[in-house]
Amino acid sequence: MFEKILIANRGEIALRILRACREMGIKTVTVHSQADAEAKYVKLSDESVCIGPAASNLSYLNIPAIISAAEVTDAQAIHPGYGFLSENADFAERVEKSGFVFIGPKAETIRIMGDKVSAKDAMKKARVPCVPGSEGALSNDSSEIIDSARKIGYPVIIKASGGGGGRGMRIVHTEAALLNAVSMTKNEAQAAFGNPVVYLEKFLEKPRHVEFQVLADDYKNAIHLWDRDCSLQRRHQKIIEEAPAPDIPRKVKDKIGVRCADACKKIGYRGAGTFEFLYENGEFFFIEMNTRLQVEHTVTEMITGIDLVQEQIKIAYGEKLSLKQKEVQLAGHSIECRINAEDPYSFVPSPGTISRFHLPGGPGVRIDTHAYGGYKVPSNYDSMIGKLITYGKDRDQAISRMRIALSEMVIEGIKTNIPLHRDLMNDLAYQAGGVSIHYLEKKLGIKS
Repeated sequence: MFEKILIANRGEIALRILRACREMGIKTVTVHSQADAEAKYVKLSDESVCIGPAASNLSYLNIPAIISAAEVTDAQAIHPGYGFLSENADFAERVEKSGFVFIGPKAETIRIMGDKVSAKDAMKKARVPCVPGSEGALSNDSSEIIDSARKIGYPVIIKASGGGGGRGMRIVHTEAALLNAVSMTKNEAQAAFGNPVVYLEKFLEKPRHVEFQVLADDYKNAIHLWDRDCSLQRRHQKIIEEAPAPDIPRKVKDKIGVRCADACKKIGYRGAGTFEFLYENGEFFFIEMNTRLQVEHTVTEMITGIDLVQEQIKIAYGEKLSLKQKEVQLAGHSIECRINAEDPYSFVPSPGTISRFHLPGGPGVRIDTHAYGGYKVPSNYDSMIGKLITYGKDRDQAISRMRIALSEMVIEGIKTNIPLHRDLMNDLAYQAGGVSIHYLEKKLGIKS
C-alpha cells in the first residue's frame, strides 16, 4: 500500500481523506493556502506545505506548486478530493507524468466524460438512457438548429458541452427565442469554459435528480452502490441529499445501476464515479458523469457500510475490487444536510469567525466538518463548512433524527443555512418524498 499520500484540497473533504488514510496506516501531506494555515486538517496531517496565498488560482489550482509539494515530501500519490482540480484532465496527466499516482480516473476518461457531448455519445453506446436531444453539438446552420428543436419538442434546454455546476444552460420555450438563445449560450460558454460548443436537450418539467454511485478497477470489474436523491437544489446547487431515492421500485434502480457498471467497463473507467440522471414519469435520463468523489458520498457509505475513500485508494494502488455486485448490501436510509456559511434564504455568503460551535450527537448521527469554535471562515472559497448526516432503519427515522440533530446544532458568529434545513425537515412535501428539482426554488420564490 502507499506509504504517503498528498491531499490536494481543503475543508471537510481534506479532513475526510486524512482520516481514511490514518485508518489505513498511510502518512499524509496536506497542502494549504495562507488563509488555511491554521486549519484542523493541516494540524492533524503528518506534513503540510503552504502552496500560495488565499486566492484559489494561486494555491489550490496551482498545479506546479502542488506537484512540487509532492516532490519535496516524497509523497507517492495525490488525492484531489472534489472541486478544484479533481476533474481536471491536465492535472491528472501531469501528476502521472511527474511520477505520482493520481487517485482517480485516467486523464483520457476525465476528458471524455468532462465533455457532455462526448459523454452522452459514450452512454448511448453503453445503452444508458439519455435525455432526448440533438445528435451531438449544434452546427452554425440556423435551419438545422430549428429542425432539431422541433424534433425534440419545446421547451428545450441549451447546454454548454464544457459546462458544469449549473452554469452554461438556458431554457427556451418558443421557436422565436431559439436562435438568439443559442448565440448567447455559445458566447457565454466560450467566455466561461473556453469552449463554445453547445447542444440541445428536451427540458423536463418536473424531474427528480437521482444519481448512481459506481466503483471500478483496472481489471474491468465494476459495481454500483445504488442510488441517491439530490433533488432539493437551488440554482442547480444541491442542498440536501439522501439514499436511497424514495418511491422508485428497486428493480428499476437495479436495471439502471447495472447499466452504469457495464458502461464503466466499456469506457475503461477506474475509481469512484457518479452517473447523474433526471427521473420523470418512471424513466431515467442520463445527464452527466462526475469522475470524482461526490460531496454526498457519505449517505452511500451509511447505507452500504463501504468506505468510498479507502476504496478509491485501494483501486489507485492497483488492487482489484474486493466486492462483487451481489455482495453490496443495502440497509436503512441516510440523509445529508450541507451546512453552509450563508444567509439561509438569500444564500449570501457569511464569512467570519465562529464564536460558538456546538455539534449534535446521538444514535445515527455523523458530522463531517473542519470547523470549530474560533475558526475563521475565509471569504475566498465555497461557503460549505460541514455536512450533517443521519442514518435510520427507514426514511422516517432518518428524518426524525435529522430534525433532532438540527435542533441541537448551534453555530454563532456567522450566519448559516441551519434554519432552512430545519424548515425543510418539517416540510410536508419533502416528508412525503419525491419532490422535483424545482421544488425548493418555488417554495422560496426564487428564479433558477
